[in-house]
Amino acid sequence: MPPQRFALPSEVPGLAARRIAADILDGVLQKHRTLDDQLDGAGAHPGLKTLSDRDRALMRRLVATTLRRLGTLGHLLSRLLDRGVPTDAPRAQSALLIGAAQILWMDVPDHAAVDLSVRLVQSDRRAAKYAGLVNAVLRRCAREGAPLIDEVKSERLDIAPWLLQRWTAQYGEAVARDIATSIGHEPSFDITVKSDAAQWASRLHGEVLPTGSVRTLLQGSVTMLPGFTEGQWWVQDAAAALPARLFGDVAGKTIADLCAAPGGKTAQLAQAGAQVVAVDRSSNRMARLRDNLARLALNAEAVVTDAAEWQGGNNKEGFDGILVDAPCTSTGTIRRHPDIGWLRQEGDIAALTALQKRLLQRATALLKPGGTLVYCTCSLEQEEGEQAVSAFLATESSMRRVPIDAGEVAGLTEIITADGGLRTLPCHLPRDEPRLGGLDGFYAARLVKS
Repeated sequence: MPPQRFALPSEVPGLAARRIAADILDGVLQKHRTLDDQLDGAGAHPGLKTLSDRDRALMRRLVATTLRRLGTLGHLLSRLLDRGVPTDAPRAQSALLIGAAQILWMDVPDHAAVDLSVRLVQSDRRAAKYAGLVNAVLRRCAREGAPLIDEVKSERLDIAPWLLQRWTAQYGEAVARDIATSIGHEPSFDITVKSDAAQWASRLHGEVLPTGSVRTLLQGSVTMLPGFTEGQWWVQDAAAALPARLFGDVAGKTIADLCAAPGGKTAQLAQAGAQVVAVDRSSNRMARLRDNLARLALNAEAVVTDAAEWQGGNNKEGFDGILVDAPCTSTGTIRRHPDIGWLRQEGDIAALTALQKRLLQRATALLKPGGTLVYCTCSLEQEEGEQAVSAFLATESSMRRVPIDAGEVAGLTEIITADGGLRTLPCHLPRDEPRLGGLDGFYAARLVKS
């Protein structure tokens, strides 16, 4: 049941955004719902429609900052609360977390962060009795919070322990520490443009990355930015834009994009002249793909079905290329989706690697002799990347690896693995301004059918 709230005589500016942020934070921490589910589609929070663009952007920052710093916030509140965070009133917990996040990491006056958090608990019947506690703890946080955080290596606290252990084992302690630090920063806004990247970088007050993506720190509603309505670009992390380029020249070729929604890679392939069939099992996500393609004035056939069972539709001769953008733990995208680090469990990996194997086998069956298969995941877990491809090649004699050359990825030798795969990390492309650096964690491999 949703929390019962007292009616307020009038809405205080900024309170609605914080109330919805608290609802969504509760959805992640108490009900294990993803941010995507709560922000878009049929399951989206109904109150989002009532927010202005400015308040919606504030709400997203509140939730993202709180989740990005959740471990540090938990440590801090344990130091400031004699009896721990109240467990009988989730709204009190979320008010404390959101209030402390604003005080320590957001450009919000301390008095406003405290006052609005107190109002947040006052409007909830179960939490109202904790209004005095929230007021006292957050005032103390404003005085003592920063020194308490300086006492600990906070970036390590903000990564789920099982993930930090895995990354240390896979990449070494220094790289794991750099990944954790990178994830702690609010990321930039990356786009893929149809043409003239330099012009769009200028118009959006950004820069062109070596890979060709445009990166900017602009905030606010994406739909209001120049070029969006006209279909001149789409949102896509710079690392996510790399796998589709591994096909080379696709003009006139038939390419199947398996697990395609929401469609960034489909758009890349269609823009490059390929005849694309986009396949995904989610009708809601495929509706977004169709909307995106319509806005971009690009064409692709959209098929709603399970890609692991798909027989290729009307294409009986096989495809020239197949992109397998496989479902995965998505741990490489935590800097953009900070809920993932707290919702995923290590036990999820086994089921996902089994699905990834099925998708590779299905793609091989659908591929023409001589055709190219590009496999990618947005995971930092090597079972879903390097190990998945090695195991597949060990049992599938018809497929061989074609190493990726650094020249295909703008000379970024650090993202090429020893066996010719592609591996990006959140700490790659470092910059003095941390928000302008970094990439999502991706793995990609290129295979050819003999």
